[in-house]
Parts: sequence; structure tokens; C-alpha cells
Amino acid sequence: MKFDLRDPACQPCRRLVPVVLAGGSGTRLWPMSREHYPKQLIDVIGSDSLLQATVRRMDGFPDDWEVADAPLVVCGDEHGFIIDEQLRASGVTPHLIVEPARRDTAPALTLAAAFTCGPEKNNDAILVVMPADHAIADVKALQRAVELAARHAQRGEIATLGVPPTRPDTGFGYVRVGEPLGDGAHLIERFVEKPPAELAAQYVANGAYWWNSGIFVMRASTWLDALRRIRPEMHAACLAAVAEGAMHGTRFDPAAKEFARAPADSIDYAVMERMGGPDAPCTGVVVPLDAGWSDLGSWDAVWDALNKDADGNVARGRVVLDGAMSTFVHAETRLVACVGTTNVVVVETPDAVLVADRSNVQRIKGLVARIKAEHAPEAETHRKVRRPWGFYDSIDHGDRFQVKRIVVAPGARLSLQMHHHRAEHWVVVRGTALVTRGDEEFLLSENQSTFIPLGVRHRLGNPGKVPLEIIEVQSGAYLGEDDIVRFEDNYGRCASDRAAP
Repeated sequence: MKFDLRDPACQPCRRLVPVVLAGGSGTRLWPMSREHYPKQLIDVIGSDSLLQATVRRMDGFPDDWEVADAPLVVCGDEHGFIIDEQLRASGVTPHLIVEPARRDTAPALTLAAAFTCGPEKNNDAILVVMPADHAIADVKALQRAVELAARHAQRGEIATLGVPPTRPDTGFGYVRVGEPLGDGAHLIERFVEKPPAELAAQYVANGAYWWNSGIFVMRASTWLDALRRIRPEMHAACLAAVAEGAMHGTRFDPAAKEFARAPADSIDYAVMERMGGPDAPCTGVVVPLDAGWSDLGSWDAVWDALNKDADGNVARGRVVLDGAMSTFVHAETRLVACVGTTNVVVVETPDAVLVADRSNVQRIKGLVARIKAEHAPEAETHRKVRRPWGFYDSIDHGDRFQVKRIVVAPGARLSLQMHHHRAEHWVVVRGTALVTRGDEEFLLSENQSTFIPLGVRHRLGNPGKVPLEIIEVQSGAYLGEDDIVRFEDNYGRCASDRAAP
């Protein structure tokens, strides 16, 4: 059964609202995952992105529950247009809550809870909170666990899904399960942060510690009341940000000034670690999840989640293996050959190649930090950069020149802009271009070209019904993406914005 997210007439204790937390940078899956295009947006284990797979996990939920007609997706501004584009391509029209700043998962959830309840708390619902970057092999098993958790949430409890561990793992937090409740769920005794290897082995042998999946189920009002008692400053800042925020179609923008006052913290630290203690704001329960869950926090986890050949290898793209064992290879743009490799990860992208021993993949986060400290662009962006109007791909560059392939979606256009340090040549290779150059406006067809002198206002648009593709050759003393002055823009970017065109 479906309902409109903002319709207060629905029965509150039967209403489920999927809340997808789509922030984060996913640096452990570098070089596929970058800060400006993180792992939740990539197809790391299938043809769909992890985000696209996540938003469909409540499809087909038992009919005696009312499930929101669209998920709430909480994300950052730089990823909002990509998320909207991906989900609409999957047939989903999401409600986006776009955070004006990064504040971790607790403020993100609080925005969703406050948005759902409304200012008078008369539109309460049960929130099913899911990270956008996890893998689930058995969706029906997940739904059964969520349904049990939702029955506890009806009673004002906060439920988390715990995964009985199959091995010691230092990459996960743990939940110590307490008293059984007779339906498969347990009271939460306490949360435990990621342990060292020896302690993780003890947890698994003990049997009373489950992996913390990061999936939570609770009524929106329950979360808000708990946070008000424990973290009143975060509660006040987030509620003020929602009260002063604004809707733009299906996108909600919380007030930036008010949200900036919210301290950054995770759901676990802010509230869940209080569960089981004397100062617990409410009852916490943990429900077992046996659904082939993985948080895909490393390339080793990705290898583990995918089908393997007889020698334990996973190969994606153009890959040739000879005598390889337990090897993961992902190739995007060229042939990758591995001979005699064992327990190795190889990830090839157009601008970076990673080679790592599988036992050391947790060190990739530190490696990316080093790359970022050297101000190398590969830490943050791919060679192919997506924009609200389409994308550009930096094909080649040299002393005083750069070549880009630019693709503009039908009906879209870039900002009206100029550059202080570079001129540009445009050659249309597909579609029709509407060009603004100074006081001129004219059309270019395939195989036609134009020149944009340094310092001249210009704009590129696609008036047609097929994607416009051009080759741009830039020349000048400085070719950085911050050499852009905007005068007009369809996407709300101002002249001081230092992003790409």
C-alpha cells in the first residue's frame, strides 16, 4: 500500500518512510569512488548503482503496511542533481533533503524526522533508515527483519538490525545483544566501536556480539524526543533548519545558517551508544538480519560479495587471468592482464590504477589522504565529471592546451560565462548547438565549429532532442576550472562559484 509522504490523514503507526542516507565519500573504494562521485553512485557490484539498489528495497513490502510513495534521500548539494538523475532514470521520483553542510548521520536523520513529522508533529511515521552504500543479497529477508523492527518501533522503541558475524572483522562496529524478547529480537546491551583483531575474534567466539549494520527503524517522533533529551543543541539546530527551510519541487533545502549550528555526530555516538544504559532515552532493540548484508567498506568486501570463478577470482571488464588466485580485477577503459597473482586487487580507471594486496585494502583511506594532501585531482574527481547539464571528459592536456569532450543533455545549457586566461575552440560532433558569443547567438550543426576568444561572454546550449556532443580545445596560460566568471545560470550557481562550468 502506498501513501503520499506529506498526507497527515494516514495512520501514523502503520506508515513506513524509507530514509536513505546518501552522504559520505567512500574513500576506501578509490579509485572508482571519489569525493565528488562517491561509492553510492557507482555500479560497484552490478549494473545499478548502490543508491538505485537501496531505494528499491522496500518495493513489495507486505500490504498491511503503508509505504511512502517515494523515499526520503538525504544528501549533499554537490551530489543532489546526480542522485535525482539516477533515481528518475530508475523510475523513482525521490524527495531530496539537501544538506547545506556535512554534519554526519545524526543530523541527517534528524532533518528527515523533522521533515516527516512537520512543525506540529502531526504527521508521524516509522522511519526505515538505510545507508545508500550497502549491499543486500536477499531483499525479502531484509524486509522480514524490517517488519519485525517496525513492530517494535510502533511501541516507541528504537530498533537496529544486527548481523550475526561469520568471521572476525575489524571494519565493523558491534552490538552486544541482551535479553531475548521472544520474537527473535533482543534488547540492546551496548554498542561497541570497531575492535582490534584479537578482540573481534573474542566477540565472534562469544556469540553475543553482532555486527552493527547501520540500518535503523524508529518512529520519527521517538528519534526527535530521544535527541532532544540527549543532544538538545543538535535537536534545536536541525528543527530550526527545517522550520526555516524551503521546498523547490521535490527538493527540500534546510536553512543553512541554522543547520550550521548543529554539531557533527553519528547516529551511533549521538544516541545508540546510550541504549542499554541507565540514561537511555528509550528502549533499544536489535533484530537479527540474515540477508547477505555487506557495507562494502573495502575492495575485499566487494570481492567477497561477488560471484567468483573456480580459483576465487572476480573479473569485471576486459580482463585476462593466467594462474591467478583470489584476485579481484576491475577494468574500465583497457585490457588488464594478471599472471600468477594471489590475493591481489587491481582497479583500473581512465586516470588512476590501484594495485593492492587484499589484506591491506583498509590502508587505502590513508593513501587517498596522501594524494589529497598533494593537491592531486584524482583524490576528488574522475576524469569524467558530471554536471547538472550533462558531463565533460578531459581527454588530453599539455603545455598551454587541454582537450575536452562535452556532452549536453537535450534542453540543457551551460552558464553564461567568461574566462580571464583561456580561449576555446568548439567542434560539434553530434547534435545541434545553440551558441552565445558576445552579442551573437547562432546554431552549429555536426562538423561545424566556432572560436571563443579570451574574455568574451559565451554560452553553450542544446536546443535539440538528442544529446549534444562537442570537442572543446582550450588554450591559454592557465586552464584551471576555477577560471570561470558566471553571469547567468539555470542551476543556481553564482558568479563566485568556483566549480566547473
